[in-house]
Amino acid sequence: MALLILFALALDLIYRAYRYFFPHPDIDPKGKYVLISGCDTGFGRQLALELDKQGFHVFAGVLNSNSETSFREILSQRATVFHLDVTKQEDIDAAFALVEKETNTLHALVNNAGISTSGYIDWMTMESMRRIMDVNYFGHVSMTKTFLPLLITRRYSRVINICSVAGIVSAPMKSAYSASKYALEAFSDCLRREMASWNLYVSIIEPGPMRTPIIEGHDEYMTKFWNQLPNTVQQRWGEDFLKVQMKNISDNFLYRHAEDPAKVVRELQHAVVNSKPDTRYRPGWQAKLFFFPLSMIPTWLSDWILVRAVDSDTMPADVRKQHTE
Repeated sequence: MALLILFALALDLIYRAYRYFFPHPDIDPKGKYVLISGCDTGFGRQLALELDKQGFHVFAGVLNSNSETSFREILSQRATVFHLDVTKQEDIDAAFALVEKETNTLHALVNNAGISTSGYIDWMTMESMRRIMDVNYFGHVSMTKTFLPLLITRRYSRVINICSVAGIVSAPMKSAYSASKYALEAFSDCLRREMASWNLYVSIIEPGPMRTPIIEGHDEYMTKFWNQLPNTVQQRWGEDFLKVQMKNISDNFLYRHAEDPAKVVRELQHAVVNSKPDTRYRPGWQAKLFFFPLSMIPTWLSDWILVRAVDSDTMPADVRKQHTE
């Protein structure tokens, strides 16, 4: 078995080297339609701009009405900007009607909309857990199921799902986010295998920490989140513990060296434009050299590494109380 695994790894390495030196050609964007959710900011917005410049017909879904107006002004006449809340089926159905009016074939669906909340499981409400799952998982499932008929009218269309390294490694304070991304990873794998006979490509993007508003505004968000917790929870953990955790995150090596989000956009472009997109993309050195190897090592070792990342001399208030007693 060990020899078989080594042989498979060697074949994969050879194939990757071949693809690097002899890349597959890109497709002609003329007459190709791409739908992207979550274009208010970040990856989705930049991808829509880049694909629009290349000549694709872009359908850009935005949640905020202000984004809808401003974004429409900087795109070409080919592009269509519209309101889209992926948690509302009526919005998804309206988007389907909008796309179907223009074309009966969708080249690519990019499921990009997403939210994140950091906090220990004891801090998270069931409402926030469900909200994250609704946006990051069920919303994308509903989008995919709704638009599947337009994707499989022609071979080699593709679904591109923005997952995360949180979908392969479960770090403390990321329970809800990781659960949604693990679910989306599993859904993507099933979709790829089930639709193989239709020649539908399914690509998974697994970025590590990037310089996005989610990271840059973390301290402010954590303070607001803490202030909304019930008094019993605040007393159980203690404000001293919160401050230490916020400092740990601010001082975290990976967060301090969060990478350029353009790396993710380039991988997204490749997944849309290339004639044979990859199954998985891991933009940046952190995803490739830290998180992916971390997901492969023994559990006891990954536990030790991840627990130490948030460990400190300041323990939760009730734990200190138990030690004192």
